[in-house]
Amino acid sequence: MSNEVTEKVHVLIIGSGPAGYTAAIYAARANMKPVLYQGIQPGGQLTITTEVENYPGYPDGIQGPEMMVHFEKQAARMGADIRYGLATKVDFSKQPYKVEIDEEKWIEADAVIISTGASAKWLGIESEQRLNGFGVSACAVCDGFFFRGKEVAIIGAGDTAAEEAMYLAKLCTQVHMIVRRDQMRASKVMQDRVINTPNIKIYWDSVTDEIVGENKVEAVKIKNTKTNEIQQVPISGFFVAIGHQPNSDIFKEWIDMDETGYIKTIPGTSKTNIEGVFAAGDVQDKHYRQAVTAAGSGCMAALDAERYLSAKGLV
Repeated sequence: MSNEVTEKVHVLIIGSGPAGYTAAIYAARANMKPVLYQGIQPGGQLTITTEVENYPGYPDGIQGPEMMVHFEKQAARMGADIRYGLATKVDFSKQPYKVEIDEEKWIEADAVIISTGASAKWLGIESEQRLNGFGVSACAVCDGFFFRGKEVAIIGAGDTAAEEAMYLAKLCTQVHMIVRRDQMRASKVMQDRVINTPNIKIYWDSVTDEIVGENKVEAVKIKNTKTNEIQQVPISGFFVAIGHQPNSDIFKEWIDMDETGYIKTIPGTSKTNIEGVFAAGDVQDKHYRQAVTAAGSGCMAALDAERYLSAKGLV
């Protein structure tokens, strides 16, 4: 199809997790008339979590999907135009920038805020999918608290897996760490810490055969890849820490990224290498990946966009 523009907007926000919705709240209050497209997973990763206990302002905790409904309602009340739809292509060659939605219409925008998030990598086994949110999690910092005083398993071998194993070891009686090879990818200092933590047991040359349980995690079957021996270990929680994939593919031609696809921003700002294009949340944050930090960076992106448009005489 042609790339004929069918609509012109001031600020276009791509993605709808805490970063996107917070950017929409700030942009709408600043009278920038933002249009937000929710993407393939409206509400982002929080819609696949259950209880969120570490977001300020919710003393009794809140379900992740419900929290994202609150964010959306607040953005809408401020005047943000929130729409279903997926950004499928972008053209950042000249201003105003063009973004294709659902492979069928092109929108022009004076400023663009990218908040497309990242997706956790999963093992891809049936029991993992079935028990996701019922003891299976991809975020120890988010969900480890629910397994205090219990036994858990974690799979992964990088720095994130090592950090999360250490975090879980402070809360849980025993952490069973499943490592595919005979060594870890994590930095030497992190490996040493894990190996020297008494309540972390490492299963080398091992993979997850199955997570056992009907409505909740009850055990894990760990298979040794050298001997093919399978042992069943009773656990209450299973954490997947094999990495995240930033949802940044459609921007690769235009935006500077690191080797794994995270968008690079100028430190202390949300600015990308393209003037007037900003990035917020997990698509540019591989370190913290929390709802509260994503929301904070969404605020930064809206303020940066406002200053940019103001300097251009567009608001």
